[in-house]
Formats: sequence, C-alpha cells, structure tokens
Amino acid sequence: MGMPHRNDSRVPIKLYSWPTTNGRRVHIMLEELGWPYRAHAVNLELGEQRSPAYTAINPNAKIPSIVDPSGPSGAPITVFESGAILLYLAERAGRFLSADPQVRHETLCWFMFQISSVGPALGVAHHYRYYAPETLPYAIARSTKEARRLYGVMDTQLQRTPWMCGNEYTIADIAAFPWLQRSERQGIDWGEFGALRDWYLRVGQRPAVQRGLGVLGDCLNLMPVPSSPPAPTSAPAPSPSHEYRTLSNHKPARP
Repeated sequence: MGMPHRNDSRVPIKLYSWPTTNGRRVHIMLEELGWPYRAHAVNLELGEQRSPAYTAINPNAKIPSIVDPSGPSGAPITVFESGAILLYLAERAGRFLSADPQVRHETLCWFMFQISSVGPALGVAHHYRYYAPETLPYAIARSTKEARRLYGVMDTQLQRTPWMCGNEYTIADIAAFPWLQRSERQGIDWGEFGALRDWYLRVGQRPAVQRGLGVLGDCLNLMPVPSSPPAPTSAPAPSPSHEYRTLSNHKPARP
C-alpha cells in the first residue's frame, strides 16, 4: 500500500515466462493493464529455467519473472513468483486491487487462497492423475477430493458475488482462472459447480484474457486448449507493441 504508481508506461516491462498456468496469470494481467512488454520465452522443455542466464533473474529457477525498468524508486526492479508479480503490478497500476483498506484485505484473502491453496492443490491433482509414471490410487483419490473441495469453496463464494471477491474483477480472479482450464485433469464435473462455471465463462470472454492466453502460445506450436466448459476456442494475437524473444538470444538485466 502506498507504492507510487507507474507513470511512464511507455517503457516496456521484460517478461520471462512460458505458457503454463502460472505464466498465464501474469500474461493476462499485463494484457489487462495494456502496458507494453517484451515476452522472453524460457523453454521449460529444454530446461532453460535452470540456465545461468535465467537464475541470474530468478534464483529459484521458476517462471514467470519480470524486470520493470521503472521500479518504485525509479531504478529497475526484478519480481518473481506469479502471485508477487500480480500484486506488484496491481499496486503499481492502482488497478484490480482496491485502495479501500477493508475491500483490499478481503480481496487479498481470496487472492492468497488462490496462491496458497488452489494452485498447489490442483497442481498435485494434475501430477497424480496425469503425469505420474505409475497409478497411485490413494494419491489420486486424495488429490481429487481436495480439488473438488476447492472448486466447491469457489462455487459457494460465487453464488454470493459475481466475482471472486465482491462486485469487482480483481487479481483474485486473474490468479484463479488459468488453473481451472485443466479441470479434466483434476477429475472435475462442471455440472456440480454452476456458479463457478458461469464465472469461468465470463472471465474467458474478456478480450484481455483471450489475448493473454495467446501469449507465447506459438512456442508450443498450438493455441491454449481450455477444458469444458470452454473459454475462447481461439485467442486473438497480443498487441503489436508486445515483442517475443527467446532467452537464448537475450542478455538479461541483472536483478
């Protein structure tokens, strides 16, 4: 709170990412803000996240990360972890997070719920149901049960409010949406979660969300394929001012 707003939005932010659920959170946020940025692909399939060029930016060797040349003090700043990036961008823009203390903290509760519960738990369900080299019935049953519980928590909340926290679209919505795109890998029947399904479709119709889903999509030689119920089946190209580069041909700024 109290962070100065980013006045010179002409200076591109450097984005280091890959089209994963956590990456797409930040892609969507940048598209919502409409700020120029340069997207540098960090190819996870080639292990580029562990390269010295990238660990100089993020010592934890995970995507996404950003470098903002116009940080709060005017000097460049590096931010990593998708949740930290969303919070940083919201505070710098003065958007998607209310300045009213009560509303702000209510929003942060739902935002942290996405970061600490939804993402990790659904990631575990993905792993045991889809990626694990062997079938582990106990792990599958436990992770699927937790995924269904979390979907239920969100569905109950969205029966009360149009967005994840109240009447405004916020970083809590942006943080949640990409994880729900892979509901078929989480053992979810959307018929059980009508309010959440309606919210999912409403978020997916936002033009910035559609553009965000397309960011770095060409790196995989495919467009994102959301699960049923479908978000947009195709994603418009991001704005022409957004440039794509690969990590290998870019010398990163030091954090």
